[in-house]
Amino acid sequence: MKRIALVLSFLLWSAAAFAGQDDAWLMLEKASQAAHALSYKGIFVYQTGASSKSVQVTHMNYGQGEYSRMVVLDGSPREALSQGNDMVIFNPRNEKVVIEKKRGQSMFPALLPDNMELIKTVYQAQLGGEERVGGRDGYVINLSPKDQYRYGYKLWTDKEYGLLIKSMMIGDKNVALDQIAFSQILLMDGQSMDWFRPALDKTKAYVMEKDAPSKLDASEIDWDVTKLPNGYRKVDQVKRMVANKQTPVTQLIFSDGLSSVSVFIEDIPKGVRPKVGHTMMGATHFYAIVNDMHQVIAVGEVPEVTVTYFANAVSFKNKSK
Repeated sequence: MKRIALVLSFLLWSAAAFAGQDDAWLMLEKASQAAHALSYKGIFVYQTGASSKSVQVTHMNYGQGEYSRMVVLDGSPREALSQGNDMVIFNPRNEKVVIEKKRGQSMFPALLPDNMELIKTVYQAQLGGEERVGGRDGYVINLSPKDQYRYGYKLWTDKEYGLLIKSMMIGDKNVALDQIAFSQILLMDGQSMDWFRPALDKTKAYVMEKDAPSKLDASEIDWDVTKLPNGYRKVDQVKRMVANKQTPVTQLIFSDGLSSVSVFIEDIPKGVRPKVGHTMMGATHFYAIVNDMHQVIAVGEVPEVTVTYFANAVSFKNKSK
């Protein structure tokens, strides 16, 4: 009888555990949808190491599409306006405001992928109770990586709205590497777009970014990045001019739906000493090697083993002799 009781207890525990995982994934899916579907305004604080910054976000979705505006409230004024997947950043530099165009940027609270299947294969989700964030009641969800190639996450979703209201990146020994959390958040009514415009500074000149990133043609690609860690896939590849560089730098971007890694490839000019080895800044790791007379650098908010893997995964089709 005792053994039967233990078996029944185990079966009930297993059923509850699986139910907890299913509920957690449903909440994350709801959070992903809410970040795009709801109209809201709030302030969140991003903390990494000893530094922090406050950002005001305004987001609206109605018949004409999805729009958002983010304004950095601390230090030098900086803001970004986005429509759909297109983003324009107004960034003060040297008494000017440089207008940068970007695409496909994932910004809080829209950190989760639209397709949750992308991360189900490499993370395990589990409910972690309830906590209050920024005056809002929320559910806690723990995302644990299934291998060593990505960090874990602790996520909070709003009970009423379903929106992601806090995100924490978790490293080794359960150490918090950085976090983003709303200090206040409200849903918006109406469809006025008066807020969707930058705060112009008439004392500064506005210029478009020079040498913006451009797509790579197939004929320009003479390398492969093969045997990637499970779950990662290439999501973009561009070439860009970088300050103090004479030739373009290629950037390959890989993601598992949540974590991402960029691999930069460039020719090594004569007389220039290449970078080799590992460095880190907060949760971001950098790993540099020389491969076939090219400088290869992998960068990402991922463990050191991951950037090392990506840098060494680059192979050139036409080896230099």
